[in-house]
Amino acid sequence: MTKKKKIILITLILAAAIAAGGLTGGYLYINRFDAGEYVQAVLDTSYKNETDKYVEITGTSREEAEKIFEDNLDATMAGFESSDMPEELQPEYRELFGEIAGKVSYTIGEPEKQEDGTYTVPVIVKPITLFTDTYETFQTRAQEYAQTVTDSVMDGGEMPSDEEMQSEIYQIYYEVLKERVDSGMLYGGARNAKLHVTKEGSREFAIDQEDMDKLDSMLIESVDTGTEEEQAQTDESEDPGEETDSAEEGSSQ
Repeated sequence: MTKKKKIILITLILAAAIAAGGLTGGYLYINRFDAGEYVQAVLDTSYKNETDKYVEITGTSREEAEKIFEDNLDATMAGFESSDMPEELQPEYRELFGEIAGKVSYTIGEPEKQEDGTYTVPVIVKPITLFTDTYETFQTRAQEYAQTVTDSVMDGGEMPSDEEMQSEIYQIYYEVLKERVDSGMLYGGARNAKLHVTKEGSREFAIDQEDMDKLDSMLIESVDTGTEEEQAQTDESEDPGEETDSAEEGSSQ
């Protein structure tokens, strides 16, 4: 065999070996389903727009994965777009809500495979308390603005239109939220949730939608959600061993 033929043969062997290794690795990965890893990838894509692992596990395109995050923001903004929020403020609110979503805190536990072939994945959540933390500040600044308007009118000034006042209130609320986000997010005590995952194909998986909706509602504490309501949620009630101070700062990923 000539030297040239040997080089060609070696090149072909190496190419075949690399290809075989890649195929084997892909096969092993696809069949080595880790429900916890999948849940982590879904949550990271949905809330933080971190798509690498989700693309790797599901085989979807990066554009499709990024659309999940954008669709979630669309859903968040839908209510505001149909309200009295000024159109010019909507992009600022959208960007802010995207920033808040990126700071939600969840820690994935060890998955358990069930007899029916599905998986139960525990998730520890520390709810963002942004809206409850800033509510009094917003109320105070809104009242200060109302007093300013009243004083101006009493002194002979022109009464602002409803649209102008509504716009100013939304601007005040945005500034209050933004200040809190920039200074560091605060989180409530740890709470437990469970997600049920089904492996539907070699690279097709699904998380129970009701579980996802429940988890979503736990990630950010709303102003009208009181302590009693939170404690009444059983799931999966809070684990005393996982409790944290309600004013704890930072997140656990």
